[in-house]
Amino acid sequence: MDIKTEIGEESAEVLPEYGRIPISFEVRSVFDVQLVEGGLKGIRLSERSVASPWVKDYDAIKGEGPTRWANQWDISNWGVISAFVNRVRQGGCVIAHDTPGVHKLEGRADIAVLWDIRVAPQYRGKGIGGSLIEEALAWSKRRNCRMLKVETQNINVPACRFYAKHGFTLGSINRYSYTECPDEIELIWCREL
Repeated sequence: MDIKTEIGEESAEVLPEYGRIPISFEVRSVFDVQLVEGGLKGIRLSERSVASPWVKDYDAIKGEGPTRWANQWDISNWGVISAFVNRVRQGGCVIAHDTPGVHKLEGRADIAVLWDIRVAPQYRGKGIGGSLIEEALAWSKRRNCRMLKVETQNINVPACRFYAKHGFTLGSINRYSYTECPDEIELIWCREL
């Protein structure tokens, strides 16, 4: 079956529809973060299979999800890029820029954050995510950003591999970022523009 994919920017008014695309994924392996000699000789990420796979759904976390963002931040400087397959919404990404209170932006106007990216499960691994990344990079460059950052966790091994494949490098590791999920480790990926 031939599919026709269209990628384009939309307004934040589409976030309720955008949010209906599942962001959940199955955790089958994790990256363990190992400090070599307490970190003095580096940090090693080692992939480990989990005994019992589980589903992680970021939208199910209280206070999270696309329909709640405007209640927490001024999203007037945010970009929404959508992917349609045969004219049906099947993916998208949201980029945060120049927004007070978004700590990943570090108070700088020359950084953008890939706030959210999602592709419908039946279309994952078919190039839509890569197309969304390219559009997010272009969107950020048009705003004179020098860097695009994205946060993920050590439990999302496919996302880590995806970002690395698309030119992102690991910028920081915070082993204590998530008090509500103490077994998860924050990984910040960065791509210079």
